[in-house]
Amino acid sequence: MKQLFPAILATSFLVAPPAAGQTVQELQRQIDELKAVIAEMKAAQAANAAATTPSAPAAPVPQVAVAPKPAPPSTQLAAASPPAKREKWYDRIRLRGYSQLRLNEIISGDRTAPAGIARLRSVHDSGIGDDTGFTFRRIRLILQGDLGERVSFYLQPDFATAVTSQSVGERREGFLQLRDAYFDAFLDPDKRFRLRFGQSKVPFGWENMQSSSNRIPLDRSDAINSGVPSERDIGVVAYYTPTHVDDIWERLTEDGQKLFGNYGAFGVGVYNGQGINREEANDAVMAVALATWPFEIGGGRVLEVGGSAYTNRVQPEVRTGGVGAEPFTDERIGLHAILYPAPLGFQAEWNWGRGPEYDRTLRAITTKPLHGGYVQAMARVKASPVGPFMPYARWQTYRGGWKAAVNAPRLETDEIELGIEFQPVPALEWTIAYARMDRAEADERRMGRAEGDVFRTQLQLNY
Repeated sequence: MKQLFPAILATSFLVAPPAAGQTVQELQRQIDELKAVIAEMKAAQAANAAATTPSAPAAPVPQVAVAPKPAPPSTQLAAASPPAKREKWYDRIRLRGYSQLRLNEIISGDRTAPAGIARLRSVHDSGIGDDTGFTFRRIRLILQGDLGERVSFYLQPDFATAVTSQSVGERREGFLQLRDAYFDAFLDPDKRFRLRFGQSKVPFGWENMQSSSNRIPLDRSDAINSGVPSERDIGVVAYYTPTHVDDIWERLTEDGQKLFGNYGAFGVGVYNGQGINREEANDAVMAVALATWPFEIGGGRVLEVGGSAYTNRVQPEVRTGGVGAEPFTDERIGLHAILYPAPLGFQAEWNWGRGPEYDRTLRAITTKPLHGGYVQAMARVKASPVGPFMPYARWQTYRGGWKAAVNAPRLETDEIELGIEFQPVPALEWTIAYARMDRAEADERRMGRAEGDVFRTQLQLNY
């Protein structure tokens, strides 16, 4: 009854209070209505009590576990997470790069020489010379990404390029230069076959294709790099990589080996042929082809062998200004072999051909034969108190023209280099090297060859 009292009280407010002039019949009618409301509320309370009262125990029935009915898949997904946001092409862009800080010191030899006589210099590193100090060899920033399932792009400038003739012939450092600018179109779902359009590396020479961030020696060899100085040109190239080869390269990469880059086992392309960031000077094209194949030889070791070749017509710059009016034959064939260090390794390349070279007797550029290459031994220690390190020894030689320099001067190079690369942390690499150099300077106005001993060191930061 206590539970009914609030309801009765609330109902009483619904009944109008007796007026002064109410009759007995009207009052009785209101009382009857109130009794009817109370009776309905009692009946409802009795029904609720009966529904909650347990019934008499029945005969035991075996109980069977019934799994709850799963919610519809769409309901579960909606409850678990909001609808997935469609990925935009700019969400697939990656930014990375590396910087190289160098110091070279000629500790003995022909640091300087009289006019017309060769000094100890290198076509690869302007920091080798008199009155030199710290230099930035490279400051690269790489922007790459996928524009779709079958299209990707790659953009790489260098902030450490030098230019001359800025102030009475003074050399200036730290200029921005385009190195790579291309996009890939994949012709199959597995991305084994790609077409590359734009400015990219010319597939000639294993070491030329290898990134400077992965190479153990500080510079490329004269003989191989003279074919494609700066390694790049504008053109179209097709690459194909079989699944078997790709699997081996992925395993070597995961093991920390220094490969030659993201290129195919087979490559065929056509380029302008004048070299990086140079205007094409004739109607001929540079046709080039490369093939390389890794073999597993047991014990987890891999031997990679291959070759490359190109044919071209090139017009070098001349001392009087601009490029020469006559194109010269420029063609080569090269072979390479690499035994990846585990822990000892071996690497060698050699090439033969003919190309433009300045003739001192004729005082003009002519087409002449060329040859040269290098042999390198290296070891790899994967763990030590100072981190992984790789000692190496390399001998190189070259006889032939350097077409990237004014008047295509003749180079005569013999060099022995000993060095070691440390990697105390993954982002930092430190190389120390000693080189015994015997070189002809890349200037047709200087005679003879220069000799000397050079101490070199480089700090590379990967980001």
